[in-house]
Amino acid sequence: MKYRHVFHAGNFADVMKHVVLTATLMRLTAKDRPLFVLDTHAGRGRYEIGGRGGEALQGIARLEAARPAAAHPALSRYLEVVRGMNPAGSLESYPGSPLIAATLLRPNDRAAFCELLPTEAEALRHEFRRDARIGVHCRDGFEALGALLPPAEKRGLALIDPPYEEQEVDFARVSDALVAAAERWPQGVLMAWYPIKQGAVAARLHRRLLDAGVKRLLVTELCIHPDDSRAGLNGSGLVTINPPWQLDNDLRQLLPVLHGSLAEGGAGRTRVAMLAEE
Repeated sequence: MKYRHVFHAGNFADVMKHVVLTATLMRLTAKDRPLFVLDTHAGRGRYEIGGRGGEALQGIARLEAARPAAAHPALSRYLEVVRGMNPAGSLESYPGSPLIAATLLRPNDRAAFCELLPTEAEALRHEFRRDARIGVHCRDGFEALGALLPPAEKRGLALIDPPYEEQEVDFARVSDALVAAAERWPQGVLMAWYPIKQGAVAARLHRRLLDAGVKRLLVTELCIHPDDSRAGLNGSGLVTINPPWQLDNDLRQLLPVLHGSLAEGGAGRTRVAMLAEE
């Protein structure tokens, strides 16, 4: 059974990932030069979350109910995108990372969104059928990293976000893909999402990257349960190679706000750390 994101759309891990993505793209678009964005596991771009079930109640719905003060422009911008999809006020739809990225890109920027499942890729293609900046590829995202990088623009971001159906296999694949992409595109910002079910597994990903000699490695984590909880998904993280200037400071402001809104009783933790410098 192939992973389908619709049940998880808008959960706490999505919120964290998309706020970080927003902050990263806001930093990148602060410079005039055009950029390229590659999303390797893009999904369908838009998810209906208004029905029964799903995990958005513990994610975006909880964040909206908390009404956090506008602690940072990236949080405000992210919420603008979500609210723009729900003009009636109630949360019915939630944007995937392609829609968030496309909203933040400028007219001279470009993006490639990759999705392996044909039905999801077709939905994504329909979503961007009138946007000449966007190319939708029904292809393996890991293969696309080798085929589409480095881009002509030289600047930009690659987001790797596999489903982790085989956790150990995918962790190894992600670390190998990051190392290879960093060699191929040394000036690119490379970001990979990962689940935190047991803290030691994520630590092995960090160690693989450090042992491979990766420079400028930023780790961002948000957990809403203790690391050793049996809740299933205790938290999620992102590793970023070549983070934009000041992104780490942005995230040190943002993560406590998200944790305060999403973690019941203050459980869990946040982490923003540069594990490797130049």
